[in-house]
Amino acid sequence: MADEPLHVAMISWFGIGHFTPSIYVANKLAGRGHRVSFFIPKNAILKVEHLNNHPHLISFIPINVPHVDGLPPGAETTNDVPFSSHPLLMKAMDLTEPFIEASLRDLKPHFIFYDYQHWLPQITRRLGIKAIIYFITGPAILGYMMRKPPNGDKPVDPDTELMVPPPGFPPTAIRLKLFESKKLKQSTADTEGEGAGVSFQRRMATCFSECDAMVFKVFREIEGPYLDFLERRMGKKILSIGPVLPNPPPNATLEERWAKWLASFSPKSVIYCSFGSECVLSKHQFQELTLGLELTGMPFLAALRPPEGAETVESALPEGFNERVKGRGIVHGGWVQQLLMLNHPNVGCFLSHCGSGSMTEALCSEPLMVFIPNAGDQLIYSKILCGDQKAAVEVERRDEDGVFTKEGVCKAVKMVMDSESEIGQTIRSNHKKLRQILLAPGLEDAYLDEFIHTVRSMLI
Repeated sequence: MADEPLHVAMISWFGIGHFTPSIYVANKLAGRGHRVSFFIPKNAILKVEHLNNHPHLISFIPINVPHVDGLPPGAETTNDVPFSSHPLLMKAMDLTEPFIEASLRDLKPHFIFYDYQHWLPQITRRLGIKAIIYFITGPAILGYMMRKPPNGDKPVDPDTELMVPPPGFPPTAIRLKLFESKKLKQSTADTEGEGAGVSFQRRMATCFSECDAMVFKVFREIEGPYLDFLERRMGKKILSIGPVLPNPPPNATLEERWAKWLASFSPKSVIYCSFGSECVLSKHQFQELTLGLELTGMPFLAALRPPEGAETVESALPEGFNERVKGRGIVHGGWVQQLLMLNHPNVGCFLSHCGSGSMTEALCSEPLMVFIPNAGDQLIYSKILCGDQKAAVEVERRDEDGVFTKEGVCKAVKMVMDSESEIGQTIRSNHKKLRQILLAPGLEDAYLDEFIHTVRSMLI
């Protein structure tokens, strides 16, 4: 067994931001000769198959996502539905349980990575397969959310409870504003489960209690204290597989229209802006963001979803916007090859929501980071990178509701792009230090070796 190639199955929440980091892990495992069976909605395969570096070892297993009343016909992923419909999409995902069980019975993998599928461990126990939760985010957010039930003598204000870390949490500069505390509370509220048949909290509590182990894509050199805190609180085997750094597929090239456009600008001068596959801004905030990019006077490419109430990004742009930024600014409503974009020599700043996948890609690349976190773990990791690590800048927002302005967007971008200012120099220096840690020769291989050794020991 020590030398026998492993067979790993993978399934994740139906969002591109979840598929992508799972494929990165699959590539690392396949690079060691292990076989991966990757469950994914059938129409999403075209969007991610370019990331598969080992097609002879990584097989995409198409899932026919059942229709659920309330979802658009053919809806398969978070790209196809608004955030408010995610519970219905989770219900559709849960309806794939019989197919997943039948497939696992035939495939007979040694273990499976999963995230939101609370019903999976019951299946894997029957089949003798180890079930490992794979977190695309880090341990800090999970540990931050671990609060003891309130003491009857000390009532807790639910709106302010999360403004400070829990007792025993590692030393940190994290202090949330009121709107951030509310957003974090909302991101795990039981109402998220309405329509799915099970609350999100109940779903995740079952995942945690029933799994054989948890694995995070982090380095102990950076997030060790959070891993230790979590292990003490959870009483579960917690593994680190390293950050699973993304490598562009062999011979991958940036789409010609973007490569040609970027080539017309000087090195490290372009702002690339993306808020991921799930974030949908209000029309007002969408316009403040685009106007802020315009206000910088710098070239920019923003890949964004249409805001609330708009069919396309073009219909939501401020009046006269395209004419004013013609030749130096583009707002694109489709998908772009983000990793290749971040590695282009002419991109110098990355303005994002601080999503876990985007954060890892940004830390491993050279563009400087500016964040407008939107929900959940983004709020915590933005504070860690901007406050604890001083490797990025967060756009200023109103305390009570989180509204940001075009002036705030412009100020944050110029702050990091100014190589002469003290703040700009500090951000550059600390970003470089983190990047060097993440890219240290041999370190990622050592984590992968240890992970494979540990999961093998679980099979004995």
